[in-house]
Amino acid sequence: MAVTIRPLTHEDHSEWRRLWTAYLEFYESSVPETVYETTFTRLLGDDPQDFTCLLAVQDDQPVGLVHYVFHRHCWKVENTCYLQDLYADPEVRGQGVGRKLIEAVYAAADANESHSVYWNTQEFNKTARQLYDRVGVVTPFIKYLRP
Repeated sequence: MAVTIRPLTHEDHSEWRRLWTAYLEFYESSVPETVYETTFTRLLGDDPQDFTCLLAVQDDQPVGLVHYVFHRHCWKVENTCYLQDLYADPEVRGQGVGRKLIEAVYAAADANESHSVYWNTQEFNKTARQLYDRVGVVTPFIKYLRP
């Protein structure tokens, strides 16, 4: 089945929510209702500091999503791109959906003259890391959070 990548629209609210909820549940996380609604509104806005969402669609049904944002970088003149969330329905994994979403972010970064794209994943996410090892380069950085 062919998969197309397209921008999020207002009509995608319920499917976007379904996909993002599944992503959050995979990471044993959740967000309050206000975060859902604020995030969806921001994804459809035109503020350059807000995230963008692309959907992977198969047979008119969204089956995956990616959220990404461009931001400044102190070591470069051009912006860099952070890919925050990437998710594909379990039924379509292994069919190239994740790769197509990442490649769409790469294309958006190139179009914005922001050739640096990075993301994080948890060490236990072995299935996704098989893809990431093919489309990216693992770095030695360790992430810290404020307690």
